[in-house]
Amino acid sequence: MILLNPGPVNVSERVRQALHRPDICHREREFADLLHRIQDKLLKAFVPGAEQDYTAAVITGSGTSAVEAALMSSLPQGKRSLVINNGVYGERMSQMTLTHRMGIPDLKLEWGKRPDPEVVRLALRQHQEVHLVGMVHHETTLGLINPAKEIADVVDSQNRVFMLDAVSSLAGDPLDIAGSHIYLVAGTSGKCIQGFPGVSFVLIRRGFLQRMRSYPRKSWYLHLPHYLDEEGRATVPFTPAVQVYYAFDEALSELLEEGVAKRIERYKRAAKLIRDRMKTLGLKPVVPAEFQSNTLTAYYLPEGLSYELLHDRLKERGYVIYAGQGQLESKIFRVANMGALSAQDLEGFLAAFQEVLEQAAVSR
Repeated sequence: MILLNPGPVNVSERVRQALHRPDICHREREFADLLHRIQDKLLKAFVPGAEQDYTAAVITGSGTSAVEAALMSSLPQGKRSLVINNGVYGERMSQMTLTHRMGIPDLKLEWGKRPDPEVVRLALRQHQEVHLVGMVHHETTLGLINPAKEIADVVDSQNRVFMLDAVSSLAGDPLDIAGSHIYLVAGTSGKCIQGFPGVSFVLIRRGFLQRMRSYPRKSWYLHLPHYLDEEGRATVPFTPAVQVYYAFDEALSELLEEGVAKRIERYKRAAKLIRDRMKTLGLKPVVPAEFQSNTLTAYYLPEGLSYELLHDRLKERGYVIYAGQGQLESKIFRVANMGALSAQDLEGFLAAFQEVLEQAAVSR
């Protein structure tokens, strides 16, 4: 099955075979070596040239676990967080802060509307109790890229901490973490890194990690300092999904061999192929081209064709697309192009999509 949803993704046979490596105990040196390899590869891939300034906490869990861990581990006593909310995953971050009574009312925008940095600046000046600002980089609700550097610059200028949910953007869209003064970046294995779901991570500025150690614990499992020793080397406080870590390590090796910039470019070419063909078929994208991610495009459904019918007929042909969410559930569909997809896979999908459209037109 060819997966055109934003995670889990298709993986290479090389990554799949890594699941068959020998069983090991997570308290033995062999697993510690595996964990440190993963940590070193994450830093090399995503903060090249600034590896000494960052560390990586690795967690067994989905990308949401990494986001929640970053939020909950980063507040001193009496301080609050502010979430920029312009989609389903911004709303999820907002609900996390509300659940733990950590936040002020979020900066809520219409879906598809990017935040204005000056509005963020004003909100921070008005709310001195805010210590941390959280935002989603690639809001997969619509395939929207939010302005990470611009918001990071504002947050840094106000002496606050910026936390970015880059679960769906790392290795898919450009992101200068070190140069943008981003303190915490949450990511996961099962999207643009092309591993299996089940392992996630948070990249943390080392200086901030030392401050974080003095903050009150709001969770036992998701308290990030549990996952790093005093030197910032990754540790394993709880039983990990060992075989998934093997596959993650292999996926990171593939990423470094391809090169992060080249992978981003590959995804960009794939997205262009899909978008150009969809345009010829009369499909209308939801997000303007200049704000679209490299790995997901949301389209309005063709007139007279329901998502359920479109999805089911494509799945019969071996392709899985993704539904809209919330108030757009009955109006749009989404096509992701992240994962180990070949040009043949994409051409096959586009041919199948055109066939489904033509059959639907004949039947009306």
